[in-house]
Amino acid sequence: MTKIIHATAMVGENTTIGENTIISQGVTIGTDCLIGHGVIIHPHVRIGKNVRIDDHTVIGKQPMRAANSILKTEDHLPPAVIGDDCTIGTSVIIYTGCQIGQKVLVADYASVRENTRVGDYTIVGRGVTVENYCTVGRYCKLETESYITAYSVLEDRVFIAPQVTTSNDNYVGRTKERFKHFKGITVKKGGRIGVGAVVLPGKVIGEDALVAGGSVVTRDVPPRKIVRGAPARVVRDVPKEQLLENQGW
Repeated sequence: MTKIIHATAMVGENTTIGENTIISQGVTIGTDCLIGHGVIIHPHVRIGKNVRIDDHTVIGKQPMRAANSILKTEDHLPPAVIGDDCTIGTSVIIYTGCQIGQKVLVADYASVRENTRVGDYTIVGRGVTVENYCTVGRYCKLETESYITAYSVLEDRVFIAPQVTTSNDNYVGRTKERFKHFKGITVKKGGRIGVGAVVLPGKVIGEDALVAGGSVVTRDVPPRKIVRGAPARVVRDVPKEQLLENQGW
C-alpha cells in the first residue's frame, strides 16, 4: 500500500506525505507541512501551514457512543481544524469538531475529543485525554497522563501537572438524578493543579490559585490561595512572586 490522496483534497506546496497515509475527500492541508507514515485524515479536515503530524495519528475521527451512553450522538459535527505551526505527535487521536489553535503541541498518545477547543501555544502532553465539550485556553500546559473530564473549562495560562484526575459525575453512574448535575470543572486564569490531585465535579479553581499535589478538591478554591490535603483546605496565600502579574509575560 502507498499513500492515498483523494482527488478533492488540496495539499499545499512543499508539503511531504509519508507512506500508508490516507487523506480523505475535501481535506485541506497548508504549505510546508510534514505528514508522517500511516496517518489517517478524515473528510473535510482543515490543516494550516507548517504543521507536523507524526506517524499513525488520526485527525477528524468520528465519535462512538455506547447504547447506554448519557451523551447523544450528533449527526453533523463540523470538521476538525488544526491551526498553523502545530506539532501533533505519534498515535494521537483528534476527533471531528475539534478546533486546535496555532503553535499548539499535542504530544504522543494524547486524545482530544469532539467539540473541544484548544487555544494558541498550549501544550497537551504525552498520553493526556481531553474529553468532549471542553474549552482549553491559551498558553496552558496539560502534562503527562492528566485527564480533563467532559464539559470542563480551563482558562488561559492554566497548569495541570502529571496524572491529575477530574470528574463530572457525583453520582458515579447511578440514578437518573445525575443527569441534572452533570458538570465538569473550571480552572480560572493562571490556576495550577499539582501532580496526582483529584478535582470533583463542578468545582472551580480560582484565578492564580494552587492545588497542592495529591490533594482532593471537594469545594471551590478561592483565587490566589494554596489548598492542600484530602479534602483540600486553604493553607496560605500564593506567594506574590508566583502570581501571573509578576511573571513579565
